[in-house]
Amino acid sequence: MKLHRGPGLFLFLALCVLGAGYVFASRAGYLDRLQARFFPSTREAVRLSPGDFPAGVAAPVADVASVPLRPVLIGFTPRGSASALLVATGGATTLDNPATPPGAAQGLLKTAYALDARAVLFAREEELKQALSVGAENGGVDMAALSVDRLASWAPTLRDAAPRTVMLVGRSRGQEAMAAVGVPDLASLRGKRVGVYPGGSSHYFALWVLARAGLRTSDVRWVDLPSTLDAGRALREGRADVVVGLWGDVELAARDRGGKVLATTADAPHLLATVLVARGDFAARYPDAVRRVLRGLLDTGQGVLKSPAAGARLLGEVAPYLGDPSEAIRSAPPATLADNRAFFGLSGEAPVTYDELFQSAAALFQKLNRGTAPPPAEDTRDLGALKYVSEARGP
Repeated sequence: MKLHRGPGLFLFLALCVLGAGYVFASRAGYLDRLQARFFPSTREAVRLSPGDFPAGVAAPVADVASVPLRPVLIGFTPRGSASALLVATGGATTLDNPATPPGAAQGLLKTAYALDARAVLFAREEELKQALSVGAENGGVDMAALSVDRLASWAPTLRDAAPRTVMLVGRSRGQEAMAAVGVPDLASLRGKRVGVYPGGSSHYFALWVLARAGLRTSDVRWVDLPSTLDAGRALREGRADVVVGLWGDVELAARDRGGKVLATTADAPHLLATVLVARGDFAARYPDAVRRVLRGLLDTGQGVLKSPAAGARLLGEVAPYLGDPSEAIRSAPPATLADNRAFFGLSGEAPVTYDELFQSAAALFQKLNRGTAPPPAEDTRDLGALKYVSEARGP
């Protein structure tokens, strides 16, 4: 039988040659070169950031300096527990004017621990977040006092700063409050305008109150406030039926309009915990500075608990909107060493630990915002300095 060479045979041979050429060109790298030359936009662009590397890679090999040769800047927003920080540093400054005021007394960190540290005042938590993000070398701060819920919410955006929680500063036991006009109880919140600063810890407290009342986030009408300090004004001006903010501010506003306080963090004294957070590069480079800060804050915190007069005076100077500073300290006292040990699971027992609070807050905000997943709680804390201080002071 005679075979006929049709056009299909030549097509088959051509495809075989093209296939062999493709394999050869791919293995030899010619295809990659052609793609890079004629289609450069098809290559995936990878953006690198400091968060892609461990925070301590730039730390000196040897201890060139145990503490910075410049002042250590610690940012905070006023709470009763901040009184310990104010006594430790001698008062508050701002980023615009970080120098110590003339004639100001030196704080315990300077006199007892030879550490020049400044407490930097911020009115809004988001401004404090930005300062921690850029660091003191770039016009920000080295450490910051943040509530755990804020850290859980902001952990993905603070990735380049590699924040590390080093100690418990204090808990709110009535400092934050929900006040209302024309709303008799929590069951009557449905459909009301709720004013809250979404970037503050008061927002987290507002969510807890809604959960306690059996309401969904869509059952109320949210009114975003520019800061926590605007809550009382919003209630007075009728921009909101209910506001969540600081007790000294919102309680007075509600009383002026014939309203009342519906709930405070005294109902959930383990919900809002303020912790001291250090930038990862600072903690790695100056571990001794972190230990000195912890010792100083524990010392002044104990002193404030025994005799609050000095701390109340400094707190009243920087945050008159907290109301009676002595009452502000009582509703958010500085944490003790025993509080720290229990909170971080070193010894003793706490109703809510750091890991539990961080993980639950992170899960809640991811549920609400559906953003980037935060890191595990254990990746956001560094207890080396706290363990060192704890062991040195004994049981």
